[in-house]
Amino acid sequence: MKFKNCYILLLMLLAGGATAVQGQTGNTGAATSDAGVMAQRYTSSYDSLLNSFYLKRYPRSRHARGGEFNVEEFDAIPDSVLAARLRSLHTVVPMTYNSEVRAHIRFYLRVMSRRLSLTLLQKEQYFPIFVEALDRYGVPEELKYLTIVESALNPMATSRVGAAGLWQFMYNTGKLYGLEVNSVVDERRDPYKSSQAAARFLADLYRVFHDWELAIAAYNCGPGNINKAIARSGGERNFWKIYPFLPRETRGYVPAFIAVTYVMKYYPEHGLRPEKLNLPLRSDTIDLSSDVLFHYVEQFTGVDSAELRTLNPQYRADVIPASSGHYHLALPTSLVPTFIANQDSIYRYSADSLSRRPLKIEPHKRAKSGKSNAKSSSGSGRYHVVKKGDTLFNIAKRYGLTVNQLKSMNGLRKDSIKMGQRLKVR
Repeated sequence: MKFKNCYILLLMLLAGGATAVQGQTGNTGAATSDAGVMAQRYTSSYDSLLNSFYLKRYPRSRHARGGEFNVEEFDAIPDSVLAARLRSLHTVVPMTYNSEVRAHIRFYLRVMSRRLSLTLLQKEQYFPIFVEALDRYGVPEELKYLTIVESALNPMATSRVGAAGLWQFMYNTGKLYGLEVNSVVDERRDPYKSSQAAARFLADLYRVFHDWELAIAAYNCGPGNINKAIARSGGERNFWKIYPFLPRETRGYVPAFIAVTYVMKYYPEHGLRPEKLNLPLRSDTIDLSSDVLFHYVEQFTGVDSAELRTLNPQYRADVIPASSGHYHLALPTSLVPTFIANQDSIYRYSADSLSRRPLKIEPHKRAKSGKSNAKSSSGSGRYHVVKKGDTLFNIAKRYGLTVNQLKSMNGLRKDSIKMGQRLKVR
């Protein structure tokens, strides 16, 4: 192995897993089962997904559930039936069946039963991205289900220890695999780039351990914790034999992966009939050649500001710094031609705003009262009336200010503003 590769491997061993957890190894006797811990992790990520633009626009009350999970009926199913179903799956990763896996299947069937419709919808959007990345790096396709365990397919998911995105990368591991993370961009939330990074990381972990179950466990807690568990077990290199020596969450991680793989295949056998949701999630990406401000994308394409942020969760400040690297913009498919037709104007307006020499923009129309939206009633100073989709960043850039200047001029302590609010800009 070349020196460079040895150095990278050393960094990996020190950096910890993509979703590195905190805790002691061994059985702690905690009240909540390992299955319960993983189910709570899924539920937390899922619940934050309910704040997305699409689910606010298309309320969940319209989506009736089509089936109930019956716990008693599940408990009556013989182990031999569940084990046979897992054996029939065409996977490279061993679908081991034991009491731990059964407990996780039970938990995931219960917690996912009311959420299955949205999970299946998100699957249609993201799984093609995952499969392409996994295939490129020789990682088994079934590892796409790790994202359900990790984030419930929520690109905005953030764990209590700071892991972010669909694949829940920690800061250091994300940077190690080329994901940009700063005040403007967080590529851990980019579905495309984070999937490529996750596939590379999983492939590297397999090259270290030569075992997919250990690679999956290492993705959660880091190679260093796996090596410690191997040492404490007397040199065993089987996940189930080092199981007692692993961090608590990691003990439940591989069983959770097996359980989710089972649920996504066999949920109909357990009486679950999710509704077909027809939310407009079709989108496409455009490679950018210059910096872009979200404000001008909204202005020239008509895309809703909340939808634009939902489709591009990796951009933290409503600006894409494309002049300094390779970046893309995701838009509803129907608006891609509109962007292309107006891209020169979007680039030009964005460049002028970012250089603090904003182009002249046509004044706002006068309000019905006869007073200008841009002037104060007293005539002293200039004001902006907040419209739908406005942010402090967009307003500040429009008038050649910084966000701090705008907040100071208006005595604002927080970044939140309301429609109809009048902000002094001169």
